[in-house]
Amino acid sequence: MTSLAFHVDQLFSPSPGGIGTYVRRLVPALAKQDPSLDIKLFHARFEGVAPERWTREFWVEELPRGIRSLYPQWNLAGRPPLPPTLATQDVVHGPSPASIPPAGGHQKLVVTVHDLAFLVAPQHFPRKWRTMYRMGLRAAIRRADAIITPSRNTAEDLLSRTKVDPDRVHVIPLAASSEPAGTDAEQTLSRLKVQPPYLLFVGTLEPRKNLIRLIRAYRRAATSGIPHSLVLAGPLGWHHQQLHRELALRGPGEVVLTGGISDAELDALYRHAAAFVYPPVYEGFGLPVLEAMTHGLPVICSNTSSLPEVAGGAALEVDPDSVREIASAIETLLTDTALSEKLAARARARAERFSWDETARQTLEVYEKVLDAK
Repeated sequence: MTSLAFHVDQLFSPSPGGIGTYVRRLVPALAKQDPSLDIKLFHARFEGVAPERWTREFWVEELPRGIRSLYPQWNLAGRPPLPPTLATQDVVHGPSPASIPPAGGHQKLVVTVHDLAFLVAPQHFPRKWRTMYRMGLRAAIRRADAIITPSRNTAEDLLSRTKVDPDRVHVIPLAASSEPAGTDAEQTLSRLKVQPPYLLFVGTLEPRKNLIRLIRAYRRAATSGIPHSLVLAGPLGWHHQQLHRELALRGPGEVVLTGGISDAELDALYRHAAAFVYPPVYEGFGLPVLEAMTHGLPVICSNTSSLPEVAGGAALEVDPDSVREIASAIETLLTDTALSEKLAARARARAERFSWDETARQTLEVYEKVLDAK
């Protein structure tokens, strides 16, 4: 029986983001794929944030130190060691390069690198986070027995920007949740102050998501008379002051910020949206695109980084640097019913090619490979 220690700090963070979704979906899928897998979860201290309910099915250990002192020592030296209850596990999995857990003795270390945005677009990150990610990436390259990336694009970025051994890099795509809604969508939208029809964006509201250009493109499209509002669903991230300055400017249409939302609220927003728009300057995978496709939404996304790989020809692709091009795509998609229906059908078909069961199966194969290696 294989035993696994999985680092789940993102579940305890106030803004779990895409990495939090990765942990939330992957761990239960691993247990489902291999019921004999002995899984123990561990995390550094995040004050005042309770663990998610599903984690009660697993052994969960809180480390005795907080992230501010723990992460730098992990990344720089691989110390302090994990406590004895975790040091006996066969595999240690770190789901982010921000912090690389130590692995000692017989243990194998697997690290997931979701993207290299902090290297490709460093201007969109606070200095302390750029430093932490760089330290973590160096630690992953130096110590990990295997590195998982969610896309070929991220793998290629990793291989071109570092000296990592290609045999240690494994591309394993993510998937969208197919869980039932379990809530009244209309009441949920009313509570969020969202009124159909609307165009939807989902993600942490930070500069890398290209929201300033999105708002300007939406307002440009709104001059044509489309009745749709623009809903930005997600928590505020770093450097959000510029976003608020842009929103304070007068313009046609209406932009709605929902703040952080639950899975049920997110499902309601997807179910009632007219279309989905996602124009980041860089993405390691772009899970919201796949989530929107699962709900049968026609999608507009950037034509850069991993997004064409994920969309697979089932979306309108735009230059994220061009306000004019994003605006034109919005206007076209919201006024051309035949095109919208065709893209919605393609989106559903594309989304069916991804599943968390398959993500878990391939991840288990990586565990087996590193354990079999001499």
